[in-house]
Amino acid sequence: MESNSNPDKKKKLSLSNSGNSSNSRMALLLGLGLDSQDEHVRITRGPNFHLIGGRPETHEVMQETAVKFNEELVRRGKRLDQVGPTEFLEIMNKLK
Repeated sequence: MESNSNPDKKKKLSLSNSGNSSNSRMALLLGLGLDSQDEHVRITRGPNFHLIGGRPETHEVMQETAVKFNEELVRRGKRLDQVGPTEFLEIMNKLK
């Protein structure tokens, strides 16, 4: 099997929305459900989240959490990329 990676030709990855701003950030909530026992692949995408996998019940909990998290961001007048680790945990703990 031949590898497509060439160490001499590495591509530069950028996570910023505009390639010329060193202060811009991109953020995404990623939910992974690893408890699925069927062959069904569950995927939900939202404005700042992707949820993948899980049993139906697990996926539903991830969906509810992501929606409530986004609602809290709106209440605070912030985008996900404007929330630091401490505030992120504060919001998640509030949702429990």
